[in-house]
Amino acid sequence: TDEIMQQEIRPLVAVDIIEQLHRQFAILSGGRGKDGAPIITFPEFAGFSEIPDDDFLNVVTYLTSIPSLEAASIGFIIIIDRRRDKWSAVKASLTRIAGAFPGNLQLVFVLRPSRFIQRAIADIGIKLYRDDFKMKVPIIMLNSVSDLHGYIDKSQLTRELGGTLEYGHSQWIHHRTAIENFAMTVKTTAQMLQTFGTDLAETELPNDVQCTEELLSSHTDHHCKLKDELKLAVKQGATLLTCIREPVTRSANSKLSPDELENVATVERLLAQLDETEKAFDQFWTKHHLKLEQCLQLRHFEHDFREVKLTLDNLMETQAGFADIGDSVTRVENLLKEQKHLEEKGQEPLEKAQSLALHGEQLIQNNHYAVDSIRPKCVELRRICDDFTNETKKKYDILGKSLELHKQLDKASQWCEAGIYLLASQAVDKCQSQEGAETALVEIEKFLVTAKEHQLSNPKEFYNQFDMILTPEIKANAQRIVQKLEDVQEMFDKRQVSLKKLAAKQTRPVQPVAPHPESSPKRASPKITRPAAVVETNSDKYSVRKHGHNGNGTKKKRQSSAPRIYEKFRIRSQIHIINELIETERVYVEELQSIIEGYASEMDNPNLVHLIPSALQNKKEILFGNLPEIYYFHNRIFLKEIENCIENPELLARCFLKRKEDLQIYEKYCQNKPRSEALWRQCGDSIFFQECQRKLDHKLSLDAYLLKPVQRITKYQLLLKEMLKCSKNSEGTAELEEALATVLDIIKSVNDSMHQIAITGYEGDVSELGKLLMQGSFNVWTDHKKGHNKVKDLARFKPMQRHLFLYTKMLLFCKKREENTDGHEKTASYSFKNSLKMSTVGITENVKGDNKKFEIWYNGREEVYIIQASSVELKNTWISEIRKVLTGQLEACR
Repeated sequence: TDEIMQQEIRPLVAVDIIEQLHRQFAILSGGRGKDGAPIITFPEFAGFSEIPDDDFLNVVTYLTSIPSLEAASIGFIIIIDRRRDKWSAVKASLTRIAGAFPGNLQLVFVLRPSRFIQRAIADIGIKLYRDDFKMKVPIIMLNSVSDLHGYIDKSQLTRELGGTLEYGHSQWIHHRTAIENFAMTVKTTAQMLQTFGTDLAETELPNDVQCTEELLSSHTDHHCKLKDELKLAVKQGATLLTCIREPVTRSANSKLSPDELENVATVERLLAQLDETEKAFDQFWTKHHLKLEQCLQLRHFEHDFREVKLTLDNLMETQAGFADIGDSVTRVENLLKEQKHLEEKGQEPLEKAQSLALHGEQLIQNNHYAVDSIRPKCVELRRICDDFTNETKKKYDILGKSLELHKQLDKASQWCEAGIYLLASQAVDKCQSQEGAETALVEIEKFLVTAKEHQLSNPKEFYNQFDMILTPEIKANAQRIVQKLEDVQEMFDKRQVSLKKLAAKQTRPVQPVAPHPESSPKRASPKITRPAAVVETNSDKYSVRKHGHNGNGTKKKRQSSAPRIYEKFRIRSQIHIINELIETERVYVEELQSIIEGYASEMDNPNLVHLIPSALQNKKEILFGNLPEIYYFHNRIFLKEIENCIENPELLARCFLKRKEDLQIYEKYCQNKPRSEALWRQCGDSIFFQECQRKLDHKLSLDAYLLKPVQRITKYQLLLKEMLKCSKNSEGTAELEEALATVLDIIKSVNDSMHQIAITGYEGDVSELGKLLMQGSFNVWTDHKKGHNKVKDLARFKPMQRHLFLYTKMLLFCKKREENTDGHEKTASYSFKNSLKMSTVGITENVKGDNKKFEIWYNGREEVYIIQASSVELKNTWISEIRKVLTGQLEACR
């Protein structure tokens, strides 16, 4: 029963009845009636009556199923060709067709027997038996094909029926078989794709790398095979289409019959169906393949995470075992080496962890499906890295403090030993004379000068400084050395008191009495010969003796030794300052290099460009200003020049004077600083900067390093001031003072320019106003002759707060405004209010009642501005500058 049901449901195809079709007892030539009705022809066939009913029914059913529903609904035209047969054959044909034709009939044409007797019988038979045929359509008996041409056009009839329609039965069967095979291929392919798609959708993702790789490979191979099947099917359809269209391709005059056109439409529809199936499959495969690839990425990430975390955990465990802080300098230095070794050992795992975390963040950015699994692992990796880095820094800090502590204790102990040795080496008998006592005092004083370098700070500061590492053992050792220091100091104090008494006994005869007559009057000055019983400093002591004694050669020798000692101290101090300058300059150059290479250059790194926020794109010059120019100057020029000053400290001042113009680059940098800071506030917390900082291992973020140039230019003036202190009244002092003035002038220019760029509301170009000479805030009163008296009086009592900018050509009055920027420190701006041309102003230096006030008047005192400075010194500085401008203008007029 199931087989019968299956047969009834499944439509007939040519392969099922191929033998019956080849017998050609009925054909569908492709011709059409005038109204488009399909024509089925029953050619002359000797054994027509012997055809089994099933075969006949199958063939006729198959032929009626081929035309489109639209054509079939018009009704079929049947042509029965029995010209060479008998009436009995005609009757049998009509009876069979009437009883078994499955389609809708429109007309039946019968080409009756051509022989005279049979034609006569047929005429009679058709009249007698018409009703027996049970046909509801007309049956038209025709004597010849010419009669048939009256009903159907020749172009729709085959050559056997006197027409011009090209028809080859074998080719027709071949086309039908091929079309139906192709239809089956399309259906099978679609089913295969659907089955594969269902399998993919139901596949569970593996939990390890190997299985995921195998699954991806297996699915990809299957996908490639199915794609090959699809290509073959498309190729099959294209070849079939070419075959059907072949007559038209061969001859331009040929036309396809309606049935052939329907065949073309069928094949094209199947090809379109294939195309849609392929597109749907490709879309699904793309999603599935992406998920498999992401699954593989996830499994690799998880595998790497487990390995890296295990390594990091072992590293953290090893680091936790480093608890010793050392009990001596040697031990601490060894511990520092071990810590350094551990840090170096941890560098590779840390880099792997950071790289893996970065890879995880990239997966998240690429919309990975397992974001919730990846993100916590990235956070965990970064946390462990930070913990290791922070713990390492903490260990270094503790060991550094421990090293410093033990060095201090060692130095203090050594100083005590040296002091005890010095006191022991001073022979008592040699100290009984004035010369011996003084020599011993000088030795002690020279030794005590070194006390600050070697002694410990007071106990409270000491314990505050080293509290975190003071173990009971170290504390006991420190207390022992502190006690020793106090004992040694007490020994020195007692020795000094004794020696001073001995020296004082010897100098007692030198009294401020009148000189002997033969003595020079110049030596009689009581001011000069005043005894130096109590001496505060070495310089005082030696200056008194130099003037007080000029007798024998021994004393002269003693007198000249003191300046030599202080000259040595002076040179040593200068060298110390220059060394500090050079060391800090080298560090500064290295920091500039790290900023340029570690941040600025990384903005062009294609591997990091995706991390740069959009607000920072193409704004490198705003963020860094002319930092590369500053780096080039210091690295290539300035550092090398000051390094040459180690042997000749007096050359230092010339370096600054020679490079006065070059150092103006700082003005440009500082002018850009507000724009740089605003951009940093906007983008400073981006992943890009965090990644750069991590690579550089900087403890501070970029904004702290961008302050370095501003800090450096102010550092120079501090070092020059220190240099001046220890170079007073010596060769090169004048040049040092000039160098200091140059640096201070640069700092002032930088400071002034920073204020100048904050001027708002001035419609002109401030660069056309000449050099900016001064700027500052003042109280200002105005007095206008044309104004109302009340306004004048009110103006005198209520000062305006104004920020003045003095240029060579103009004096600007501005109002200072301060604004908060996103919770950061206030930024000042100067709103322009008024201006005076310097060519039309005059000044009054003093105003009654207040020595801090002066007047600037305009157009013969038509407008008077009373200006109050914060101090007399500031007022005098401004008056001096204004006078210079006015005097310069006067000289220019002459």
